[in-house]
Amino acid sequence: MELNAGDTAWVLASTALVLLMTPGLAFFYGGMTKAKSTLNMMMMSFAAIALVSVLWVIYGFSLAFGNSGSGYYGAFSLSGLSSAVGQLTNNGGMYGIPLLAFAGFQLMFAVITPALISGAIADRAKFVTWCIFIVLWVTIVYFPVAHWVFDFGDKDAAGTITGAGWLASKGVLDFAGGTAVHINAGAAGLALAIVLGRRAGFKKSPSRPHNVPLVLLGAGLLWFGWFGFNAGSALGANDTAALALMNTQVATAAALAGWLIVERIRDGHATSIGAASGAVAGLVAITPACAFIAPWAAVVLGLMAGIICSLAVGLKYKLNYDDSLDVVGVHLVGGIVGTLFIGFFSTTVVNSVGANGLFYGGGLELLGKQALGVVAVAGYSFIITLILGFGLEKTLGFRISRDAELEGIDITEHAETAYEFEGLSGAGFGGGVLAAKTNVPVGARDEEVSV
Repeated sequence: MELNAGDTAWVLASTALVLLMTPGLAFFYGGMTKAKSTLNMMMMSFAAIALVSVLWVIYGFSLAFGNSGSGYYGAFSLSGLSSAVGQLTNNGGMYGIPLLAFAGFQLMFAVITPALISGAIADRAKFVTWCIFIVLWVTIVYFPVAHWVFDFGDKDAAGTITGAGWLASKGVLDFAGGTAVHINAGAAGLALAIVLGRRAGFKKSPSRPHNVPLVLLGAGLLWFGWFGFNAGSALGANDTAALALMNTQVATAAALAGWLIVERIRDGHATSIGAASGAVAGLVAITPACAFIAPWAAVVLGLMAGIICSLAVGLKYKLNYDDSLDVVGVHLVGGIVGTLFIGFFSTTVVNSVGANGLFYGGGLELLGKQALGVVAVAGYSFIITLILGFGLEKTLGFRISRDAELEGIDITEHAETAYEFEGLSGAGFGGGVLAAKTNVPVGARDEEVSV
């Protein structure tokens, strides 16, 4: 196997596209929060970029893709990626791309996964504790789970494969991270939402997005970057990448439409927030399935995801957990829908290395494997995150105080604000404008003032 310049160029470009998704997520989440929480929300994503990038080089890549001989964790090594220089990628077979390119591409998946979790605990998490949580969570949860799902082992000259992740070796299909990224993050988000508890004023006053154009900008950047996320996972400029790209586009469009249909029937109007959320739900659902189903099936999947996720986001009010930005309803539920959909609609007609699902003569075998992947990743992520979250809350303190929450987490945690209102009122951020517009004292209860 020799270096393939075209495939290498595509993987490098895809790596940049996936990196862009995390700042896009920061815009998406930042616009959906209150004005006084915008910077903290965005900083939680940027912290993930910084911390995970460093950890990946030190030991993360080896823990996720190193050959320890175990299907549950890779070979822990502190030697970094120095030995990867000049090597080609071997992941269940040889690829004509540098190992460093593959490592860089997989790094971006590791970066965005904890960033996704942050939306579940918007407005109320201590920033320093969040950073410590990232370090612990990716080490104990993400890196091993990535090994389970994404590591197809080292293939020697005789064709023998060793060191594959246990879910990959069992034939669980997840092309680009429906389990390792979205179900993983969604289950962790649910656990942290339980640990940190509900925000002040939860269910008593609506917490509306403070900047809808920012949300739409973030959704657009996510949609754009997701082509690298899914099509880049083919690790080459080939037919599989083209299939993944087309399926990503049509599923996302169908999910957007599905979400708006539900809004129109249920609420009497279709919203721009619904359009952005529907698009993300479609992107999540198509992620595991994008290279295993036909384009017409991708449309069906997207429509289902848009409808199901739009209904699922309301569960937090019925079950009384405060998932601030619907990480559970979109990422956990969307990831489950997409992963299980493979068990029904996957076909070797579009991808010979996949498997036939129930509707293509494969019986229930593949569906059972997909269900195993869902339960294993969701269960492990939820339990470990619950333990980590409670441990950090009892030792360092994870949630900010009620007074700090009402004053605004941007001011209390970062000593800065996203918007400067002083020139408009002659007063500071928390004072004149709010008092003038609401006639309510600064620091009033959240259910009375929501900024």
